[in-house]
Amino acid sequence: MNNKELVTKLSGKLNSSAQDTEALLSALSDVVSSKLVDNDTIYLQSLGLFEVKKRAERVSVNPVNGKRYLVPPKLVPVFKPGTTLKNRLKELDAE
Repeated sequence: MNNKELVTKLSGKLNSSAQDTEALLSALSDVVSSKLVDNDTIYLQSLGLFEVKKRAERVSVNPVNGKRYLVPPKLVPVFKPGTTLKNRLKELDAE
């Protein structure tokens, strides 16, 4: 599903215009991004948890020439699905 399909589906469920729904999604994206930049966690009921984790530094090997490189630590966004979402996926898997 791409952004246009999501906006269309949500605007139908919310009985609002596509422009209003797109503005709502843009605002949600801005809030989530700014909270993750501030290293906060965001929990959305029945969807899951968004958080930032620090990846440790590691050594990587180039398979072509065998050289070893040190990959510095970095922050990465992580999504953990909530219980409701997990249960719905299990139901689909059982069918």
